[in-house]
Amino acid sequence: MVRSALALAALATTAVPGLDVVATRPPQATSSEYQTTGLLDAGGRSWVVRAPLTTAAGAALEGEVALLSQLVREVDEGRLPFDVARPVGFAELPEGGRAMVHRALVGRPLELEELTAGPGLSAALGRAIAAFHELDAAVIADAGLPVYDPDAYRKRRLAEVDEAARTGRVPAALLNRWEHALEDVKLWRFRPTPVHGDLAPEHVLVTDGRVSAMLGLTDAHVGDPAEDLAWLQASAPEESLDAIEEAYALARTESADETLMERALLVSELALARWLLHGVRTGEATVVEDATEMLHQLADEVTDAPEIGAREPAPGWAYEPDETDAAGQIDEPDEAVGDDPEADDPDAEQPDTEPDGDDAPVEPDSAGATEDLHLGTKLPDFLAEREDDSETR
Repeated sequence: MVRSALALAALATTAVPGLDVVATRPPQATSSEYQTTGLLDAGGRSWVVRAPLTTAAGAALEGEVALLSQLVREVDEGRLPFDVARPVGFAELPEGGRAMVHRALVGRPLELEELTAGPGLSAALGRAIAAFHELDAAVIADAGLPVYDPDAYRKRRLAEVDEAARTGRVPAALLNRWEHALEDVKLWRFRPTPVHGDLAPEHVLVTDGRVSAMLGLTDAHVGDPAEDLAWLQASAPEESLDAIEEAYALARTESADETLMERALLVSELALARWLLHGVRTGEATVVEDATEMLHQLADEVTDAPEIGAREPAPGWAYEPDETDAAGQIDEPDEAVGDDPEADDPDAEQPDTEPDGDDAPVEPDSAGATEDLHLGTKLPDFLAEREDDSETR
């Protein structure tokens, strides 16, 4: 049920006793699964209320809430160098599910054009992703979210390719390329890690050249870390990739994964197959036709490209499968970004006014996705001209 911004504001006052809302403000976003509205209270503080629009979205939001309770501790204890949403209250919805209210997070959505060569935001982003991957897998498992070993993950992706093949719309060259990669044993010797699962520019907030927060954790799980790097390999400026990958590798404490970026390439290509399947499952003919066109364009792009996994791994990257503890911490984590302990109390005195510019709190809508359909911005950048059409996803 889609509600007006004022109706969501009313829900927020129910969820957080004493919250005196004086205005609605950005973000004002509605996706197929969530509705999000920003609020301003009488004390000048910014809030965000997010309500699920489907039963599946409601269940996913509950999983995210359980995870956030774990992640807040990781932030406060310095194991994550960025903040996450801190739920303050909930309002039951008549149709089922709950709306969640939290203080707006500091920062603005990442713009890929900001990623450049060398140290700076590119390296900060690599370290931030690595910090999430360094978390103990129990953080995810204890929240009741999925845990996949390499073979289970590989079989899920292979089943996805098989389903896409049955549509008759995927070029044979792509099917052969993907199946060869999925059957290449050396690609799948990775250690499962906590994975965000839906990283995209709107889910990464930045300020002062660093990552200040991560959003949209409804698809978090333990699985292939390549998922969280695929969107960058596909869409980030090419000159920024070395800085991102180097910072990421240096921030990981375990022996590195020599085929990580090869799998990331595969994940970015498979996003097109998922887009096709989304259109088939929902009966959206325009999506099916668009995905079909993009798949044929991708087939042309990779005609002369080496097979996935054929390139030599970066020097020094070697996985040691006999290690049992994948969890670790970066040696020198950045200072954690956390809210004031009194932030949960809307009546507590908070003299700071809203920051301007890069420091303004922003909470883009976390559109969410089904467990098997992580679309986000994982489409290759050569499809950027279709950006307007892709907003319907």
